Amino acid sequence: MTEGASREITVVRIVDAPRELVFRAWTESDHLAKWWGPEGFWVPEVESDATKGGAFRIVMRGPDDVDHALRRTYSDFDPPERLVAESTVLGPADTPLLEAVTTITLVDRDGRTELTVHERASALTPEADMMLGGMEVGMVQSLRRLEAALAGVLDRQIVLLRMYEASPATVFEAWTTRSAVEKWWGPNGFTITVAEMDVRPGGTWRFTMHGPDGVDYPNLITYEDVSAPEQLVFRHEGAPDDPAFRSTVTFDDFGGMTVLTMRNVFATTEERDLVVEKYGAIEGGNQTLDRLGEYLTSK
Repeated sequence: MTEGASREITVVRIVDAPRELVFRAWTESDHLAKWWGPEGFWVPEVESDATKGGAFRIVMRGPDDVDHALRRTYSDFDPPERLVAESTVLGPADTPLLEAVTTITLVDRDGRTELTVHERASALTPEADMMLGGMEVGMVQSLRRLEAALAGVLDRQIVLLRMYEASPATVFEAWTTRSAVEKWWGPNGFTITVAEMDVRPGGTWRFTMHGPDGVDYPNLITYEDVSAPEQLVFRHEGAPDDPAFRSTVTFDDFGGMTVLTMRNVFATTEERDLVVEKYGAIEGGNQTLDRLGEYLTSK
């Protein structure tokens, strides 16, 4: 892509919330601060005049601590059915990098909301090429964060993110093939013994993790959704006294590479905190995904 290049995307999702609430989540500052942006980003600043012709400005801060500002104007504002916004993404010293027109439509589906986001963006500088390339995966990740915010799970989840130089089909296979998971699953120093692995909705994966200190950890995974190569959803159980959690692993294509997101949701914040403190779940999860990267590189 070059300066003046453009891209157009459409993303459709069914959100388990009434459309009045979904519309407010797109336009009210308190809601936007909770979910706006792809995984790994957060919002230190947001202002939204939720009216037709109203102005909007939001600052996203990435994992590299670099701020990314966006300003927009609501050119059409018809709650709770339709929203059109004209936006400019800003670089250093508020230099315009990219312009976009975003149309959001919301249709009631028996109390749930069919959300359609259509966006057309044009690069104003060569530096904006990467933004165009990441439009779809960025929007998909943002909408997943919106769903998590509306479901009220933000304070009881662990989210891990990685990018791998392998196709989603290859990474998905590494998650669902017994001979593969035996090579990479678990934190540094761990090995596993697989008793069974039946990757289908309702199927189970039983395995024991062997720690470097000789302690064994039983695990049971029950698959709820197996949609190759886009998504895995499963319930994870360990020892009887350990909290169970529901995990959603998504495999998003980004120019032939894979953006993997693993979202583990616990019943309560206390249960999430317990596994973080007792088992080092965040560090262990990151080590496990690092080992997956090493396995994919060695193939």
